[in-house]
Amino acid sequence: MAVNADHPLRPADWVTGFAVLILCQLAGEAMVQLLRIVSPGFVFPGPVAGMLLLVLILNRFAERARSTIAVANGLLGILALLFVPSAVGIMQHWAVIQAWGLPLLLAVIGSTVLTLLVTVYAFIVTDRWVERRRR
Repeated sequence: MAVNADHPLRPADWVTGFAVLILCQLAGEAMVQLLRIVSPGFVFPGPVAGMLLLVLILNRFAERARSTIAVANGLLGILALLFVPSAVGIMQHWAVIQAWGLPLLLAVIGSTVLTLLVTVYAFIVTDRWVERRRR
């Protein structure tokens, strides 16, 4: 569906359109989580439920959905850009990853563990400091 170019969207329209997309996804996630409470074995992706909800809304209020459609078209236009950098990086440096994969993996694991330890230590020190200030 094309967006009418005669009446450009205001910044508030873009925010409204983006909010509709986010709220539909949130509603889909909420519906799926509620269904999981009723039926713990229920498996369905929340964003897909939100997308189905968005389709229903767009069918019902198509004449008012201009900003949502414009935002969706804009996001679809740049969607491929979000996946390209990591895939290109992996493909371009595949030989390096093969040669240095184990050391890289150990470095990532070691730095993650070190980060967690420093975070826990900082939390403990801050908690003790806050507790001393309360007394």
